Amino acid sequence: MSRRAESAVLPRVAVIGAGSWGTTFGKILADGGAHVTMWARRPELATEINEAKRNSGYLPGINLPRSMTATARLSEALDGAEQVYLSIPSQALRENLTALRSLVEGTDAPLVSLMKGVEKRTGLRMSQVIEQELACDPARIAVASGPNLALEIAREQPTAAVISSVSQETADAVARRARNSYFRTFVNTDVIGTEFGGVLKNLIAVAIGIVDGVGYGENTKASIITRGLVEMTDFAVAQGAHPETLQGLAGLGDLIATCQSPLSRNNTAGRLLGQGYSFQDVVKQMNQTAEGLASVAPVLQLAREAGVEMPIVEQVKRVLDGTMKPRDIAPHLTTDDDTPKGERTQNGQAGGGGALWRSLQRTLDQFRHGGGRPSRDQS
Repeated sequence: MSRRAESAVLPRVAVIGAGSWGTTFGKILADGGAHVTMWARRPELATEINEAKRNSGYLPGINLPRSMTATARLSEALDGAEQVYLSIPSQALRENLTALRSLVEGTDAPLVSLMKGVEKRTGLRMSQVIEQELACDPARIAVASGPNLALEIAREQPTAAVISSVSQETADAVARRARNSYFRTFVNTDVIGTEFGGVLKNLIAVAIGIVDGVGYGENTKASIITRGLVEMTDFAVAQGAHPETLQGLAGLGDLIATCQSPLSRNNTAGRLLGQGYSFQDVVKQMNQTAEGLASVAPVLQLAREAGVEMPIVEQVKRVLDGTMKPRDIAPHLTTDDDTPKGERTQNGQAGGGGALWRSLQRTLDQFRHGGGRPSRDQS
């Protein structure tokens, strides 16, 4: 069978955005048996993907499948697509959706957010921006999240992710398409928890990067990760999420990966801040978007409105604003109040020791065995 004939019989999907994560997810889909058309903003990048099967600027050394093609024309990328995956920097999503609306409103293709951020101006999650801007049924929208460092997955190192939608049918359909021998997908219907897990772990990863840049050790970082998970859970539950979602792949799993890896953009941004670079200098040095930097202010605004305390994230904001020295973030780790406090979260879940271990066990079980009954993530 010719290459053209072969691509004609494969299910067609579109990925809008050809950065590191968009290209990696395109590879995931192609390796799972789909013909993938990438939309790249720059024509020269589309040409490189088509002719060299490379995206050297974002994924150096990675060969892309032959069933991946690219175009700089949005209409061409979406032509015949059964599913549409969106991988655009969160703060630019709304303006990009304006051009997308007329091209998807006549179809029922699922719209899948690969983004982990909140809109700075409105505080809306990415699925909410998609629903609002495209005026579409929320049952058509899904989100993907989990411990997903792009370069590791592009190298086909095994990992797991969660696909979430208010529609179980949509989540199942996307999960069946977005899986292969090295990428395992689970599903749930807790979109709020799944999205906020992906947002909030970025903020904790910035804090980890800061203390790493300062030179603090593993005890400091372990303390921030543990208490950071408490802050994440308190915040997400206050917004309507299920607490167990934050203990799964979209919460704890993503938190571990993002906090401990030098491949993490948010970790890298925090480390530069910890080394004394200003916020503006960090933005200039970063070749890619660190979503956590833009999400700090809107998340804290939502937290205040919900009456949720987020002391670690508050410290990160003060470092970003230049009102706190990076070295001082750890001594003020969770509170300046000397009154002894318990480890329990505001929603009544235990936040330390045993709870963290149970959460870790649950995440590992999901990856190895397909999840357990207590989980809302289903294989």
